[in-house]
Amino acid sequence: MRISVVPPRDLGVQEVSRWRALQDADPAFDNPFLSPEFTMVVGELRPQVRVAVLSDGPDVVGFFPFERHPLGIGKPVAAGLTDAQGLVHAKDIELDAKTLIKRCGLDVYEFDHLIADQPLVPERHSRHPSPIIDLRDGFDAYTETLKEQSGKTYRSTAYKKRKLGRDVGEVEHHFAIKDTGPLHTLLGWKTDQYRRTGRTDRFARPWIVELVERLLATDTESFGGLLDMVYADGRPVAGHFGLRTRTTLAGWFPAYDTAFAKYSPGLIQHLDMAERAAGTGIQVIDMGRGDKEYKEKLKTGEYFVTEGRVATLGVGSGAHWMLRVPVRKVRGTVLANPLLLTAADRTLKAFGKLRTTLQGS
Repeated sequence: MRISVVPPRDLGVQEVSRWRALQDADPAFDNPFLSPEFTMVVGELRPQVRVAVLSDGPDVVGFFPFERHPLGIGKPVAAGLTDAQGLVHAKDIELDAKTLIKRCGLDVYEFDHLIADQPLVPERHSRHPSPIIDLRDGFDAYTETLKEQSGKTYRSTAYKKRKLGRDVGEVEHHFAIKDTGPLHTLLGWKTDQYRRTGRTDRFARPWIVELVERLLATDTESFGGLLDMVYADGRPVAGHFGLRTRTTLAGWFPAYDTAFAKYSPGLIQHLDMAERAAGTGIQVIDMGRGDKEYKEKLKTGEYFVTEGRVATLGVGSGAHWMLRVPVRKVRGTVLANPLLLTAADRTLKAFGKLRTTLQGS
């Protein structure tokens, strides 16, 4: 097998077409974070992005997008932002993961959302659910399932939507918006959420803001950014920005105006989004790994992703182990223990309140 490593911009039309064909051939790859367009847009902003092109004889049999960092440390494209990572490849490919990363110039490759059944999965890894909204039988079938599994959520959300209309004004849902104005409103809410909950503000990094702007402007048959918003009396209440293939919508950045929190605007927006998305041919909304209450309320199934690393003997892999692996083990212990997770969440929120207070003084 031949492996050539190139910047995304050096991929030819035939190679991009082959990447899409491999993605379309296996439902496991039906996620926009695995699309060539995503890697190419990120590559315009991140010079460390590379793509390994795998060839067997005359045929291209796989594409492995990654970021190459100092000391031979490899990460997924846009690491820390993506909910699906891995190698897009032909079925029955024979590949040694360590050989691949060495040929990519890496000592170690770290991942946290590697999709299932990848040749890259090492012996030691952790497996995590990624909740989905299953729309393959249509929106009506989804709501019937939701009523059976979480009837209280469905009824209370419908009631709160009616109440929002009575208290504030007519409720409207705008789908597939291309204006950057609403996008920046959404990002402002998300920044407030990060600060309020003690998390790092992703949008303090200009390249991430530019990334979502470029993705919003991308709209092809097989890939695009998707922004939708809920308004009450013309005022934005809640929204979401995600990415789509033909049939999968990846949840990414949901947020809402906290002034309307009592109406559960995020749930209203997600149900409206699911209905409109189903009407455009979307079959699955992948809400991404993570224990969020709204995901538990809305999900009707789940995929699985893995977290771990592939490493060879080298300076980079040793340094990576010392810097990252103990921290990841501690985080895994906290996430697996409800009491520790609750305590950590409270600590982050307390920090967020203190930070907000200091910034406002």
